Amino acid sequence: MWLYMRLSLYMQHQRWFLIFSLFVFGLLGAARAFAQQPGPGPQPATHVMAILSVREGITRDQIMKVMQTEIRDTVKLYLDGRIEQWYSRADGKGVVFVLDCKTTDQAKALMDALPLSKEKLVTFDYIPLAPLGPLRLLLAAPPAAAAQQ
Repeated sequence: MWLYMRLSLYMQHQRWFLIFSLFVFGLLGAARAFAQQPGPGPQPATHVMAILSVREGITRDQIMKVMQTEIRDTVKLYLDGRIEQWYSRADGKGVVFVLDCKTTDQAKALMDALPLSKEKLVTFDYIPLAPLGPLRLLLAAPPAAAAQQ
């Protein structure tokens, strides 16, 4: 009787170990199949971030001489839907715009028309923005290998 109980307990542990092992190896196989799928390619830009920085050596007085015109032109771009968002930099050294442009050339043309840029008082860095492509993986059907396991 004692031997039967020990053998039964041993077999139960073996069965749970087998089930657990199959589960873990199934997850590993699914992860491996998922990792082998080609990732999404580069996403087309939908917006451009333009980071305005005041040029080295430019004084506050130089900026203030054109600021009223700059503000008026910037607000017009916002009302026309060309500037979707804008923020002042926390370090006080400029502004960040999120522009409704598909290319950096379009964004550059827009920003170069502003008074601060025309007077060569500021510079811009441009960063094309795109939707977060890896989120598409959440919408994709599971890999065939993972579905079979």
